[in-house]
Amino acid sequence: MLRTVITFTIGTLLGMGGMHAARETGSIVTPLSSRDIVETLDGEKASASVVEVRLEPGGAGMPHRHPGPVFGYVLEGEYELGIDDQPAKILKTGETFYEPTGCLHRVSRNPSEEHVTRVIALVLHPRDMKNLVLPAHP
Repeated sequence: MLRTVITFTIGTLLGMGGMHAARETGSIVTPLSSRDIVETLDGEKASASVVEVRLEPGGAGMPHRHPGPVFGYVLEGEYELGIDDQPAKILKTGETFYEPTGCLHRVSRNPSEEHVTRVIALVLHPRDMKNLVLPAHP
């Protein structure tokens, strides 16, 4: 189990769309846990990973996709979320969201210029998938 967590953490840090890019835009993604699960995802063995996304005031993440569904919870602050061609919406502390597999997460932003935003996200993904964030190409 420890080897799985270490492997996940290293893989996530390398595959998060580059942690350097995230820091440059005012967002930091911290892996919290990962566990193989019994359920399958599109017929493949699956894992569930939990990450914390911290967005500094005015910070934003780069457009991206995920290899499986995402369930999120706003722990602190406000979170602006825009998926595919749907209008962006602002979620407040205590609100939840869902992202379908492979959708374009085009807006991931802290609309506040004063307060930090923290989001917990649960990502279901194929076990062999090392990158939980797949950068969107223009």
